[in-house]
Amino acid sequence: MSIKDWPEDERPREKLLKFGSQSLSDAELLAIFLRVGTRGQSAIELARALIRHFGSLRQLIGASQKQFCAHPGMGPAKYTQLQATLEMSKRCFHHEIQESDALTSPEATRNFLRSAIIHKKQEVFGCLFLNNQHQVLKFEELFQGTIDSASVYPREVVGKVIENNAAAVIFCHNHPSGSAKPSQADIELTRRLVKALELIDVRVLDHMIVAGSLVVSMAELGLL
Repeated sequence: MSIKDWPEDERPREKLLKFGSQSLSDAELLAIFLRVGTRGQSAIELARALIRHFGSLRQLIGASQKQFCAHPGMGPAKYTQLQATLEMSKRCFHHEIQESDALTSPEATRNFLRSAIIHKKQEVFGCLFLNNQHQVLKFEELFQGTIDSASVYPREVVGKVIENNAAAVIFCHNHPSGSAKPSQADIELTRRLVKALELIDVRVLDHMIVAGSLVVSMAELGLL
C-alpha cells in the first residue's frame, strides 16, 4: 500500500506537522528524508530496510559512502544530502555554544560534542578552545586512533592551545565500544594534560566522554 493511501494521521509528514518531529519513529524520520522509495517499496519500507541493514539509525548515519551507496536505492546524491544535513546540525550546535558561556550552557556543549564525534568509528580526541569568558573560540579534532596516555601528546596539545590563544579548554573523546565509563587510561591522560596546561595558566574545565547518546563529564565525577 502506498503511503498516500494510509490514514492521514499515520503518514510521516502529516504526523510531524500535527504532533511534532519527536512523535516520529527513526524509520518515519528517515522516510521523510528519503522522500521516495524504490520500485515496489514505499519510503517507509525503504527506511525500515536501511535501519535493519545497518543495525540502527546512528550506524546508518555513520556509514561510509561506499557502505551507504551499496544499498539498493541509495546513491551519491542521497549520501551528499545526508552529509549536508548532518553538517548543518553540527553548525547549529556550534553557533549555539559560540553565543553562550560553555559553563552555563552544559547541555549545548554536550549536544555539540555528541554531534561532532558520535558517528566516528575509531576513537577521536577533540578540544573546545575557550577564551577567558569561557566562550568557544574553536573546536578541533587533535588525535585519532587508540586514545591513551601514549597516543595523546601533551606538547602538541599545549601547542594548539597557544596557537588558538585559549584561556581554558574542554576535552572530549568517544568510546565506540558504547561504554561511557572513564577508563584508568582516560583518568591518567586527563591528569597529565591538566598538569601540562597549568604551566601556561590554562584551565582544563572538563573532559567529556561520548558513547552513543551518552555524554559523561569527568569534572562532574570529580576526576579532574
